[in-house]
Amino acid sequence: MWLYLAALVGLYYLLRWYRERQVVSNLRDKYVFITGCDSGFGNQLARQLDLRGLRVLGACLTEKGAEQLRDRTSDRLETVILDVTKTESIAAATQWVKERVGDRGLWGLVNNAGVVHSPAYSEWLNMEVYVNVLKVNLLGVIEVTLSMLPLVRKAQGRIVNVSSILGRIAFFGGVYCSSKYGVEAFSDVLRRELQHFGVKISMVEPGFFSTGMTNVQESLEKLKQTWEEVPTHIKESYGQKLFDAYYNQIKQGLLGASTNLNLVTDCMEHALTSVHPRTRYSSGWDAQFFFIPLSYLPTSLADYILTRSWPKPAQAV
Repeated sequence: MWLYLAALVGLYYLLRWYRERQVVSNLRDKYVFITGCDSGFGNQLARQLDLRGLRVLGACLTEKGAEQLRDRTSDRLETVILDVTKTESIAAATQWVKERVGDRGLWGLVNNAGVVHSPAYSEWLNMEVYVNVLKVNLLGVIEVTLSMLPLVRKAQGRIVNVSSILGRIAFFGGVYCSSKYGVEAFSDVLRRELQHFGVKISMVEPGFFSTGMTNVQESLEKLKQTWEEVPTHIKESYGQKLFDAYYNQIKQGLLGASTNLNLVTDCMEHALTSVHPRTRYSSGWDAQFFFIPLSYLPTSLADYILTRSWPKPAQAV
């Protein structure tokens, strides 16, 4: 019996491998719009797709980022300045894209722009931080998608939303996790709504990678600043000892982040170029072999595994 089961599993993966090897034709005629191209995954993907011959439209937050991207790519790649938190900026970028793609429509939309702010405890953050992160990571994704959707539908194209492994199992950074769970839900609903239009939706869920968002020095400085601004009564509840231990845990986590961004951008590229893209791509060994399996465990067991090494607050009961 086990032999038959192993054979069936092997056959399944063989068939999936064969299906996923099939590549969309005429890629050089297809336009892909990517947000967050100043650095990190977006910048890497823009250069990667440009090398493959696609017509990349890279959206950057700053002119400096746009100039640096153009300097490292071919003349095919074009850039535009985009702030995903501003409706007028999104509308202007959409019109800019429309002028370039014409009647062909937009083959690919990659919602990559995102922010982390501080990997602090939820109670340490003020509401302004929650609002700002949600504006970029969730509301920005929704508004850019809805604005570009008629162009994607015309091309019967692809939408690739960058979520996170923290959108599958949340255990720190409450506001960031909340925004990524929102991206997952929006993507799931959109995929089902658009299935009869020929539009395919994929989510990429990276594990922990070293990018501009996870810069060790900047992240630790933000964490310190956040702690300094925490009201006294909340500080007393948690205690300086907890903060120091938590700070060291975050530092070690950031230092251990993967530097191989291709593990993520290769998934994005596959979602855009394969005839049969996946619904979800878990990127990174930590995501595939620890966090995804962990997400299927009973909640109480997952809680124990994730929090067993956490420091205890000063006023723990």
